Amino acid sequence: MVQLSLQRKLAILSDAAKYDASCASSGTTKRNSSKTGGIGSTEGSGICHSYAPDGRCISLLKILLTNYCSYDCAYCINRSSSNVQRARFSVEEVVGLTLDFYRRNYIEGLFLSSGIIQSADYTMEEMVRVVRTLRETHRFAGYIHLKVIPNASADLLIEAGKWADRLSTNIELPTDASLDLLAPEKRPGEIRTAMAKINHARTESRPDGKVAGRRKPTRLAPAGQSTQMIVGADGSNDAMVLQRSASLYAGYGLKRVYYSAFSPIPDASSRLPPAAPPLLREHRLYQADWLLRFYGFNVDEVVSGGTDGQLDLAVDPKLAWALKNRGRFPVDVNRAPRELLLRVPGLGVRVIDRILTTRREHRLTLADLARMSGAIDKVRAFVEAADWTPGGLTDDARLRAKLVPPPQQMELF
Repeated sequence: MVQLSLQRKLAILSDAAKYDASCASSGTTKRNSSKTGGIGSTEGSGICHSYAPDGRCISLLKILLTNYCSYDCAYCINRSSSNVQRARFSVEEVVGLTLDFYRRNYIEGLFLSSGIIQSADYTMEEMVRVVRTLRETHRFAGYIHLKVIPNASADLLIEAGKWADRLSTNIELPTDASLDLLAPEKRPGEIRTAMAKINHARTESRPDGKVAGRRKPTRLAPAGQSTQMIVGADGSNDAMVLQRSASLYAGYGLKRVYYSAFSPIPDASSRLPPAAPPLLREHRLYQADWLLRFYGFNVDEVVSGGTDGQLDLAVDPKLAWALKNRGRFPVDVNRAPRELLLRVPGLGVRVIDRILTTRREHRLTLADLARMSGAIDKVRAFVEAADWTPGGLTDDARLRAKLVPPPQQMELF
């Protein structure tokens, strides 16, 4: 067996980790390194960049413990039948790399996943050893995101949550039937059971009492748990993808569902499509997910703007819904409740909060809205203000053409 250098291992195992999209680090409780006497902070080849809700860019060392794997998932480059170069880090090597990258100011945390070696418990135990060593021995206070091996023991999952800021268990595909077909060693029930165990343990770890009207953060995995779905590897449409997401949010208290467009791999199975889906589909799913979580939409409403259960790729899902429901507009920005303002294309949550605050002091004009929103050309067709009414603009048959941005431009809402 050829002995690989640490640098070569890093090249192989960071490249192998790039297909996992769920490495955001928002929502964590800061570990105070000045109090623990440790190093690292969750603020401020193998490095990924994630963005917190406030816009901060957070850099993570993103690697696999190993790309050896006993599973043969058809969509995975690291499947057991894949002809890729294999490598494996020792626990000590991952710890050393993390500390060295942090001291050089390259990273603010670690994202660690792994192929399945020997057994689920063995793999999970090795990953837990990494994060426990970082926290206990080296007082590392940076952000840690740990992937969960679904059928590992409950005790290991709970211990993982003790040391990691976030845990994620990938649901992989939108339907159980697709997972059975493309990843026969994986059991959908085991994945959901792992999520349920983590959610229950996090709830049980929450201190009693409230802080500023909100529940205190959990002691286990304070940044919550997330998952990832591969989009375009099976025949599931966007409605099926979003229905699965909605059920996961409701049932397991997930912080995020990440969507990863299927990427064709060498020597691919005939069960897989020959080409990747358009990346714009992934972007539209993220926009739709945002509407489900923060704007009061349900799945049927979100996909109603497209056809055959697919989101409209040319138009963001909120605008697509508004164009299909023009009878609900215009909305009076000086009188409408928050839930109606959330339906207006071009108005985000923060802008709406400003509207609600400012209109207590004076009636809002279109110029006021223009100062608050960067998308006034989209907004004006769907609102009334003190000095503005859209008249027939809302019903104009050419409105869609006027509002659709050029293909190269992507915006949230």
